[in-house]
Amino acid sequence: MADKLKITLVKSPIGAIPKQRATVEALGLKKMHKTVEMPDNDAIRGMIWHVRHLVKVEEI
Repeated sequence: MADKLKITLVKSPIGAIPKQRATVEALGLKKMHKTVEMPDNDAIRGMIWHVRHLVKVEEI
């Protein structure tokens, strides 16, 4: 596993179910094409898995 993950919001969560919208916001993503760096752990990986169709992930 990498040390950190770079997560970018590539699709709008407007049409997504409320739980997925909450997950996107909990990841710190507020606007389209914005990127956040998060630690690579199981909790973050699980959040990414639930919104994998909305985000792009790169290992740093």
